[in-house]
Amino acid sequence: MTEPLRLENLTVGHGGRAVVAGVNLTVVPGEWLTVIGANGSGKSTLLKTMAAQLPPLAGTVWLEGQNLHQLSPRAIAQRLGFLPQQPGIPEGLTVRQLVALGRNPHQPWWQWEVDAVGQGWVERALAETNLLSFADRPVAHLSGGERQRAFAAVALAQNAHTLLLDEPTTYLDVNHQLELLDLLKRWQQEGLTVVTVLHDLNLAARYSDRVAVLAQGQLLAVDIPGQIFTPDILAIAFGVEAVPLATPIGPQVCLVRSLSAR
Repeated sequence: MTEPLRLENLTVGHGGRAVVAGVNLTVVPGEWLTVIGANGSGKSTLLKTMAAQLPPLAGTVWLEGQNLHQLSPRAIAQRLGFLPQQPGIPEGLTVRQLVALGRNPHQPWWQWEVDAVGQGWVERALAETNLLSFADRPVAHLSGGERQRAFAAVALAQNAHTLLLDEPTTYLDVNHQLELLDLLKRWQQEGLTVVTVLHDLNLAARYSDRVAVLAQGQLLAVDIPGQIFTPDILAIAFGVEAVPLATPIGPQVCLVRSLSAR
């Protein structure tokens, strides 16, 4: 099976200034890969480049064997979904209308109404995200957790092969964080490839198959959580003293102190 995403000598940044350089990384089909790193390490910039939201400064992003940045937006959207950290809220749309937007890449440009296959995906997405009772409510009236589920439903209705999410748990309370990540884990177990940027190290350790660490302008390490959340790697990447813990839900991390503290 062709790898969903492959980064080849990729350098990313803004305004010609590199933030992360020389990244070589292959995303395995059906895995959950999480990118972590300190603030300013380039996590979101890397993810946006992988989602064709930003052009690379150098190197190539391959999407299912094709150069991502040479594909049309429609061709990309048929295979790749992207949920930014703060998605814009479309004015006046109901939840069902928002979720139906996920079907746009699969329909001719002249066809306004969602076809029968698309309607099936919309209804499935609403059901999977427990939003059927909210389907006719304006998106602007939803709570933070409900809104995140609504945008996740857009991605599910899109029926992309790979889903990229930038800090999907931002502004969510603990209950809604677990609810959303459990939902993504279920989709991943059904075959979806998931790539996330996560701020919470323990959520990254709990849900990810592999973790990629950015530090000092480069990809420091990529491995399973048990090999990533070590005192040495966390000291380099975050400047903290940490103790790895074995728990019933897998490896977790106890942060002890900042190594810059005096």
